[in-house]
Order: sequence, then C-alpha cells, then structure tokens
Amino acid sequence: MIPGLLSFGIVVLVPFLLNIWYSLHSWKGGLAPKRWIGLDNYVALLSDDAFWLSFRNSLSMIAAMVVVPTLLGLLLAAVLFDYVAKHWSSRVSSFLRATYYLPQILPISVAGIVWNWILNSQTGAVNVLLRGIGIEAPPNWLGSPGLALGSVMLVLIWIQIGYPTVIFMSALARVDPELYEAAELDGAGWFARFRAITIPQISPETFVIVLTCTIAALKVFAPIYVLTRGGPEGSTLVPSYYSYLNFFDTSRVGYGAAIATVLTLIIIIVAGGIQVLQNRSARASEEGR
Repeated sequence: MIPGLLSFGIVVLVPFLLNIWYSLHSWKGGLAPKRWIGLDNYVALLSDDAFWLSFRNSLSMIAAMVVVPTLLGLLLAAVLFDYVAKHWSSRVSSFLRATYYLPQILPISVAGIVWNWILNSQTGAVNVLLRGIGIEAPPNWLGSPGLALGSVMLVLIWIQIGYPTVIFMSALARVDPELYEAAELDGAGWFARFRAITIPQISPETFVIVLTCTIAALKVFAPIYVLTRGGPEGSTLVPSYYSYLNFFDTSRVGYGAAIATVLTLIIIIVAGGIQVLQNRSARASEEGR
C-alpha cells in the first residue's frame, strides 16, 4: 500500500501540483525569473480561439480513436470469432487478429513515415494512383485545411482499431456457449443473439475500451507531431500539442502549464464519469440476475 502511494505521489501527484504552480506564474522557463500572476493564464484561455479550436478538434480525435474503432473492433471480433475461427481455423483467426493489432505496436515514428509517404501530395502512393486514373490535380491530404483533420483521423483509426478487436475477442471467448445454444433453440437469429446476449455479456470490456481510448484521444500528441505539427492553419491542433507549443516554441511555460492543467482536469472528470456509468451498469446487471 505504502509503496503504491509513494509511487503515485512521485509519478503523478507531485508533477501535477508543480504544473498547477507553474500555471499561476508568467515564466519563460529555465533560469528566467517567475512572476506571480494568479489566474491570469486561465482567464486568457477563455478568449483564446486556438485553445477552443484545439478542444473542438479533440471531439474528432474521440470519434477517430473511440467511436469508430470500438464499433469496427466489435464487428471484426465478431466476424473473427463467429465465422473465421469456426469455418476456417483458429490459426487463420489468430493471424488476422495479430495483423489488426500490428499498428498498435509499431513505433509512431515508423507509422508516421509510412503514412507521410502514402499521403504525400507529390509522390505519395494515393496521389500516384489518382494520377494514374486520370485525376491531374489530386488533393493535398495533409497540407489542406479542409482535408488534414480527416486524413489524421483515418490514420488514427488505422492505429487504434487493433486494440478493441483483441479485447473484444477475449471477451467473446469467455461468454458461455450454452447461452447461444439456448437462444438458437428458441429461434433467435445471429443479430438477436448478438444484441441480447453478446453485448450485455461483454459490457465490462466495452467500458474498459471506451475509458482507455477516450483518455488516449484527449491526450493524443505523437501522431499530430509526426504528421502535421498541428497544421495547416491549426486544423489539426489538439490541446496537448498546443500546450507543447507554448512550453517549447513560444517559451510561455505558465500558459502551457495552464492548458495542461485544464486538459488533465477534463480527463479526470471524463474518466470519473465513465467509471460511474460502469459501476451503475454492473449494479444493474447484478440486480437483474
């Protein structure tokens, strides 16, 4: 207990409190003097268009890293578990599962290089293909304000989809087969069994996926840094990268700390809300038995 609390204090609590302390100062970092300004940095955030834009973009990150991967991951897991493993073989199912998970274990720098090559406006594979079919002026996928966010979302879906697929396949493996057999004898089709049995049975794993992926989406940094650096024209700017820019590019350490503090508090609130919903769902499930 004590080692755990000590580790939490050193790794999480102390840095968070220091970050709050820095956010209450005007400081350029390093040996530069700190000047106490109270809540001025937080007041400035309220009228900062880039700050609000970054949080609006976070909603797109949630769609790309939570909503779409969770739905597609569940579908892929169901296909691999109910069809591929039964009609082909478990080896084929395991191979496909590992293939889907591969983007998760690739270093983000490698994934970024691959996707920068694929989406490059001049020599990228996509635009070479488009020119080959007669499109003379293909889009600038990462350089156009109207397309960059969608392109980044596509990359994030590709990176993220393996995680829920693997978790859902493990969840499906623990569902009692007798439940499906009884429902099938009652005349229930695949979709009816999926809705009435599968989804309720795998709800704990679903909450875990939603929680972890939501946290990852809110604090996403590396893909933005590698692919677009928040551009063009702020179209892919997210809070974590905006905080980074203020810390290291403009030397507004206090302001960057304020952004990081707000982001951390939002993550805590969202994670707490998801945890409350999970606890309520678990209690309702136990009462219904």
